[in-house]
Amino acid sequence: MELMVRRPFHLEATVRLLQRRPSSVIDLWDESALAYRRVLPADGKHILCTVRNAGSIDAPSLALSVEAGRVSRAGLGEIKRALRTILGLEEDPSFALPVRSPALQLIERAMRGARPPRFPSLFESFCRIIPYQQLSLEAGGVLVRRFVERFGTRLDTAAGSAWAFPEAGDVAAACVGDFAGIGFSRTKIESLRNIASLVATGELAQDEIERLPTEIALRRLDALPGIGPWTAAVVLLRGFRRMDVFPSGDVGAMRGLRRILGPRVALGPLVERLGDRRGYLYFYSLGAQLLERGLIHPAAAEDSREEALYRDEPGGHP
Repeated sequence: MELMVRRPFHLEATVRLLQRRPSSVIDLWDESALAYRRVLPADGKHILCTVRNAGSIDAPSLALSVEAGRVSRAGLGEIKRALRTILGLEEDPSFALPVRSPALQLIERAMRGARPPRFPSLFESFCRIIPYQQLSLEAGGVLVRRFVERFGTRLDTAAGSAWAFPEAGDVAAACVGDFAGIGFSRTKIESLRNIASLVATGELAQDEIERLPTEIALRRLDALPGIGPWTAAVVLLRGFRRMDVFPSGDVGAMRGLRRILGPRVALGPLVERLGDRRGYLYFYSLGAQLLERGLIHPAAAEDSREEALYRDEPGGHP
Protein backbone atom coordinates (compact mmCIF):
# COMPACT_ATOMS: atom_id res chain seq x y z
CA MET A 1 0.00 0.00 0.00
CA GLU A 2 1.20 3.50 -0.76
CA LEU A 3 1.41 6.46 1.61
CA MET A 4 1.24 9.72 -0.31
CA VAL A 5 3.76 12.41 0.57
CA ARG A 6 4.99 15.62 -1.04
CA ARG A 7 8.58 15.75 -2.16
CA PRO A 8 11.25 15.96 -0.91
CA PHE A 9 10.99 13.41 1.89
CA HIS A 10 13.97 12.06 3.84
CA LEU A 11 12.61 9.00 5.63
CA GLU A 12 15.87 8.08 7.38
CA ALA A 13 16.39 11.58 8.79
CA THR A 14 12.79 11.79 10.00
CA VAL A 15 13.01 8.43 11.78
CA ARG A 16 16.37 9.26 13.35
CA LEU A 17 14.93 12.52 14.74
CA LEU A 18 12.03 10.49 16.10
CA GLN A 19 14.31 7.93 17.74
CA ARG A 20 16.84 10.41 19.16
CA ARG A 21 19.06 7.37 19.68
CA PRO A 22 19.20 4.15 17.59
CA SER A 23 18.73 2.01 20.72
CA SER A 24 14.97 2.73 20.62
CA VAL A 25 12.85 -0.41 20.81
CA ILE A 26 9.71 1.47 19.72
CA ASP A 27 10.74 3.27 16.57
CA LEU A 28 13.02 0.98 14.58
CA TRP A 29 15.20 1.87 11.61
CA ASP A 30 16.24 -1.13 9.54
CA GLU A 31 19.50 -0.02 7.94
CA SER A 32 19.69 -3.01 5.61
CA ALA A 33 16.16 -2.52 4.25
CA LEU A 34 16.15 1.28 4.64
CA ALA A 35 12.78 0.91 6.35
CA TYR A 36 10.95 2.22 9.40
CA ARG A 37 9.19 -0.29 11.65
CA ARG A 38 6.74 0.38 14.42
CA VAL A 39 4.08 -1.62 16.30
CA LEU A 40 0.71 0.14 16.21
CA PRO A 41 -2.71 -0.78 17.61
CA ALA A 42 -5.49 -1.74 15.18
CA ASP A 43 -8.55 -3.98 15.43
CA GLY A 44 -7.84 -4.54 19.14
CA LYS A 45 -4.43 -6.10 18.51
CA HIS A 46 -0.84 -5.11 17.87
CA ILE A 47 0.30 -4.80 14.27
CA LEU A 48 3.90 -4.52 13.09
CA CYS A 49 4.02 -1.91 10.33
CA THR A 50 6.86 -1.27 7.91
CA VAL A 51 7.34 1.88 5.83
CA ARG A 52 9.97 1.93 3.11
CA ASN A 53 10.79 4.63 0.60
CA ALA A 54 10.83 2.67 -2.64
CA GLY A 55 11.71 5.86 -4.51
CA SER A 56 14.15 8.58 -3.53
CA ILE A 57 14.21 11.76 -1.46
CA ASP A 58 13.19 13.86 -4.46
CA ALA A 59 10.75 11.30 -5.88
CA PRO A 60 9.45 9.53 -2.77
CA SER A 61 7.27 6.44 -3.00
CA LEU A 62 6.37 5.24 0.47
CA ALA A 63 5.34 1.60 0.60
CA LEU A 64 3.45 0.42 3.70
CA SER A 65 3.22 -3.24 4.67
CA VAL A 66 1.69 -4.83 7.76
CA GLU A 67 2.08 -8.18 9.51
CA ALA A 68 0.25 -10.15 12.19
CA GLY A 69 -2.67 -11.40 10.17
CA ARG A 70 -5.57 -9.70 8.47
CA VAL A 71 -6.32 -6.07 9.17
CA SER A 72 -9.75 -4.63 8.54
CA ARG A 73 -10.31 -1.62 6.32
CA ALA A 74 -11.01 0.48 9.42
CA GLY A 75 -7.89 -0.85 11.13
CA LEU A 76 -5.77 -0.09 8.10
CA GLY A 77 -7.14 3.44 8.05
CA GLU A 78 -6.20 3.82 11.71
CA ILE A 79 -2.66 2.66 10.97
CA LYS A 80 -2.29 5.03 8.03
CA ARG A 81 -3.47 8.01 10.07
CA ALA A 82 -1.04 7.19 12.87
CA LEU A 83 1.91 6.86 10.50
CA ARG A 84 1.04 10.09 8.72
CA THR A 85 1.02 11.82 12.09
CA ILE A 86 4.26 10.25 13.35
CA LEU A 87 6.23 10.89 10.14
CA GLY A 88 4.74 14.31 9.44
CA LEU A 89 3.58 13.39 5.96
CA GLU A 90 1.11 16.29 5.90
CA GLU A 91 3.72 18.83 6.99
CA ASP A 92 5.66 21.45 5.04
CA PRO A 93 8.51 19.58 3.28
CA SER A 94 10.87 22.52 3.81
CA PHE A 95 13.38 21.98 6.63
CA ALA A 96 14.57 25.59 6.25
CA LEU A 97 14.99 28.56 8.56
CA PRO A 98 14.87 32.22 7.51
CA VAL A 99 18.38 32.76 8.90
CA ARG A 100 21.52 33.57 6.94
CA SER A 101 24.01 31.27 8.60
CA PRO A 102 26.43 29.02 6.64
CA ALA A 103 26.45 26.53 9.52
CA LEU A 104 22.66 26.26 9.64
CA GLN A 105 22.43 26.15 5.84
CA LEU A 106 24.82 23.19 5.81
CA ILE A 107 22.49 21.29 8.15
CA GLU A 108 19.49 22.42 6.12
CA ARG A 109 20.95 20.91 2.95
CA ALA A 110 21.94 17.70 4.69
CA MET A 111 18.50 17.33 6.29
CA ARG A 112 16.56 18.26 3.15
CA GLY A 113 13.27 16.41 3.13
CA ALA A 114 13.25 15.67 6.86
CA ARG A 115 10.03 16.34 8.74
CA PRO A 116 9.74 17.15 12.46
CA PRO A 117 8.34 13.85 13.76
CA ARG A 118 5.63 13.54 16.37
CA PHE A 119 4.93 11.00 19.11
CA PRO A 120 1.51 9.45 18.40
CA SER A 121 -0.18 10.03 21.76
CA LEU A 122 -0.14 12.31 24.78
CA PHE A 123 0.68 9.43 27.12
CA GLU A 124 3.59 8.22 25.00
CA SER A 125 4.89 11.79 24.79
CA PHE A 126 5.09 12.10 28.56
CA CYS A 127 6.63 8.65 28.94
CA ARG A 128 9.31 9.43 26.35
CA ILE A 129 10.17 12.81 27.85
CA ILE A 130 9.90 12.53 31.66
CA PRO A 131 12.74 9.94 31.84
CA TYR A 132 15.08 12.50 30.21
CA GLN A 133 14.56 15.12 32.92
CA GLN A 134 18.05 16.25 34.05
CA LEU A 135 19.70 13.38 32.15
CA SER A 136 21.66 12.98 28.92
CA LEU A 137 20.07 11.51 25.81
CA GLU A 138 21.99 8.28 26.35
CA ALA A 139 20.89 7.87 29.98
CA GLY A 140 17.31 8.87 29.27
CA GLY A 141 17.14 6.46 26.36
CA VAL A 142 18.20 3.58 28.60
CA LEU A 143 15.39 4.38 31.05
CA VAL A 144 12.77 4.58 28.29
CA ARG A 145 13.89 1.24 26.90
CA ARG A 146 13.67 -0.45 30.32
CA PHE A 147 10.25 1.12 30.91
CA VAL A 148 8.92 -0.16 27.58
CA GLU A 149 10.32 -3.63 28.13
CA ARG A 150 8.75 -3.74 31.61
CA PHE A 151 5.26 -2.52 30.76
CA GLY A 152 4.96 -2.90 26.97
CA THR A 153 4.14 -5.93 24.84
CA ARG A 154 6.77 -7.72 22.77
CA LEU A 155 5.81 -8.77 19.27
CA ASP A 156 7.93 -11.40 17.49
CA THR A 157 7.43 -11.62 13.74
CA ALA A 158 9.27 -12.75 10.64
CA ALA A 159 10.77 -9.25 10.42
CA GLY A 160 12.14 -9.47 13.96
CA SER A 161 11.08 -8.36 17.41
CA ALA A 162 9.47 -5.05 18.27
CA TRP A 163 7.61 -3.59 21.24
CA ALA A 164 4.15 -2.08 21.50
CA PHE A 165 4.17 1.00 23.70
CA PRO A 166 2.69 0.49 27.20
CA GLU A 167 -0.95 1.33 27.84
CA ALA A 168 -1.83 4.11 30.27
CA GLY A 169 -4.19 1.83 32.22
CA ASP A 170 -1.44 -0.75 32.83
CA VAL A 171 1.00 1.85 34.12
CA ALA A 172 -1.68 3.50 36.28
CA ALA A 173 -2.44 0.13 37.89
CA ALA A 174 1.23 -0.60 38.61
CA CYS A 175 2.57 -0.18 42.12
CA VAL A 176 5.88 1.48 42.94
CA GLY A 177 7.54 -1.92 43.30
CA ASP A 178 6.74 -2.74 39.67
CA PHE A 179 9.21 -0.05 38.62
CA ALA A 180 12.11 -1.66 40.51
CA GLY A 181 15.27 -2.00 38.44
CA ILE A 182 14.31 0.49 35.74
CA GLY A 183 16.33 3.29 37.30
CA PHE A 184 13.65 5.93 37.82
CA SER A 185 13.77 8.21 40.81
CA ARG A 186 10.79 8.13 43.15
CA THR A 187 9.70 11.49 41.75
CA LYS A 188 9.68 10.21 38.15
CA ILE A 189 7.78 7.09 39.14
CA GLU A 190 5.08 9.17 40.78
CA SER A 191 4.96 11.54 37.80
CA LEU A 192 4.49 8.67 35.36
CA ARG A 193 1.87 6.95 37.50
CA ASN A 194 -0.02 10.22 37.94
CA ILE A 195 0.02 11.01 34.20
CA ALA A 196 -1.05 7.45 33.40
CA SER A 197 -3.99 7.74 35.80
CA LEU A 198 -5.08 11.11 34.39
CA VAL A 199 -4.93 9.80 30.82
CA ALA A 200 -6.61 6.48 31.63
CA THR A 201 -9.53 8.20 33.38
CA GLY A 202 -9.90 10.87 30.70
CA GLU A 203 -9.06 13.75 33.04
CA LEU A 204 -6.19 14.62 30.71
CA ALA A 205 -6.96 14.15 27.03
CA GLN A 206 -5.06 14.63 23.80
CA ASP A 207 -7.97 16.46 22.18
CA GLU A 208 -8.10 18.92 25.06
CA ILE A 209 -4.44 19.93 24.67
CA GLU A 210 -4.74 19.93 20.86
CA ARG A 211 -7.44 22.59 21.00
CA LEU A 212 -5.59 24.94 23.35
CA PRO A 213 -3.45 27.84 22.12
CA THR A 214 0.23 27.20 22.76
CA GLU A 215 0.65 29.53 25.76
CA ILE A 216 -2.42 28.13 27.52
CA ALA A 217 -1.37 24.55 26.71
CA LEU A 218 2.05 25.24 28.24
CA ARG A 219 0.44 26.48 31.46
CA ARG A 220 -1.98 23.53 31.54
CA LEU A 221 0.85 20.99 31.27
CA ASP A 222 3.19 22.90 33.56
CA ALA A 223 0.55 22.78 36.32
CA LEU A 224 0.60 18.96 36.40
CA PRO A 225 2.52 17.34 39.29
CA GLY A 226 6.12 16.61 38.33
CA ILE A 227 5.85 18.55 35.07
CA GLY A 228 7.88 21.75 34.77
CA PRO A 229 8.37 24.27 31.96
CA TRP A 230 10.96 22.15 30.13
CA THR A 231 8.82 19.00 30.08
CA ALA A 232 5.71 20.96 29.07
CA ALA A 233 7.58 22.61 26.18
CA VAL A 234 9.08 19.36 24.87
CA VAL A 235 5.72 17.59 25.12
CA LEU A 236 4.17 20.29 22.92
CA LEU A 237 7.10 20.25 20.49
CA ARG A 238 7.56 16.51 20.13
CA GLY A 239 4.07 15.33 21.06
CA PHE A 240 1.99 17.96 19.24
CA ARG A 241 4.47 19.34 16.69
CA ARG A 242 4.02 22.89 18.00
CA MET A 243 6.86 24.45 16.04
CA ASP A 244 6.35 27.78 17.79
CA VAL A 245 7.86 26.21 20.92
CA PHE A 246 11.54 26.00 21.75
CA PRO A 247 12.50 24.45 25.12
CA SER A 248 14.92 27.19 26.18
CA GLY A 249 15.77 25.24 29.34
CA ASP A 250 17.09 22.35 27.22
CA VAL A 251 20.79 22.48 28.06
CA GLY A 252 21.69 19.90 25.43
CA ALA A 253 19.86 21.70 22.62
CA MET A 254 21.41 25.04 23.58
CA ARG A 255 24.87 23.48 23.78
CA GLY A 256 24.36 21.93 20.36
CA LEU A 257 23.30 25.26 18.86
CA ARG A 258 26.30 27.04 20.37
CA ARG A 259 28.54 24.41 18.86
CA ILE A 260 26.94 24.99 15.45
CA LEU A 261 26.73 28.79 15.57
CA GLY A 262 29.67 29.66 17.80
CA PRO A 263 29.78 31.19 21.31
CA ARG A 264 29.22 34.78 20.16
CA VAL A 265 25.75 34.25 18.70
CA ALA A 266 22.98 35.48 21.01
CA LEU A 267 20.62 32.50 21.04
CA GLY A 268 17.79 34.21 22.92
CA PRO A 269 17.15 36.87 20.26
CA LEU A 270 17.57 34.25 17.52
CA VAL A 271 14.87 32.06 19.08
CA GLU A 272 12.51 35.01 19.42
CA ARG A 273 13.13 36.19 15.85
CA LEU A 274 12.14 32.81 14.40
CA GLY A 275 8.63 33.02 15.84
CA ASP A 276 6.46 30.08 14.79
CA ARG A 277 9.49 28.22 13.34
CA ARG A 278 11.67 28.42 16.45
CA GLY A 279 11.05 24.75 17.22
CA TYR A 280 13.14 23.85 14.18
CA LEU A 281 16.23 24.97 16.10
CA TYR A 282 15.72 22.01 18.43
CA PHE A 283 15.66 19.60 15.50
CA TYR A 284 18.63 21.33 13.83
CA SER A 285 20.65 20.80 17.01
CA LEU A 286 19.63 17.15 17.25
CA GLY A 287 20.04 16.59 13.50
CA ALA A 288 23.57 18.01 13.51
CA GLN A 289 24.62 15.58 16.21
CA LEU A 290 23.03 12.63 14.40
CA LEU A 291 24.80 13.65 11.19
CA GLU A 292 28.13 13.79 13.00
CA ARG A 293 27.59 10.27 14.29
CA GLY A 294 26.82 8.98 10.81
CA LEU A 295 23.24 8.06 11.74
CA ILE A 296 21.78 10.27 9.00
CA HIS A 297 23.08 10.23 5.44
CA PRO A 298 23.15 13.79 4.04
CA ALA A 299 20.55 14.47 1.38
CA ALA A 300 22.20 17.31 -0.48
CA ALA A 301 23.80 16.93 -3.93
CA GLU A 302 27.24 17.35 -2.40
CA ASP A 303 26.67 14.32 -0.16
CA SER A 304 30.23 13.04 -0.18
CA ARG A 305 31.75 16.35 0.90
CA GLU A 306 29.18 16.99 3.61
CA GLU A 307 29.37 13.44 4.92
CA ALA A 308 33.16 13.74 5.18
CA LEU A 309 32.84 17.05 7.03
CA TYR A 310 30.47 15.62 9.62
CA ARG A 311 32.53 12.46 9.98
CA ASP A 312 35.71 14.45 10.65
CA GLU A 313 34.15 16.68 13.28
CA PRO A 314 34.37 15.57 16.94
CA GLY A 315 31.14 14.19 18.36
CA GLY A 316 28.66 16.43 20.14
CA HIS A 317 25.67 16.07 22.41
CA PRO A 318 22.59 18.25 21.90
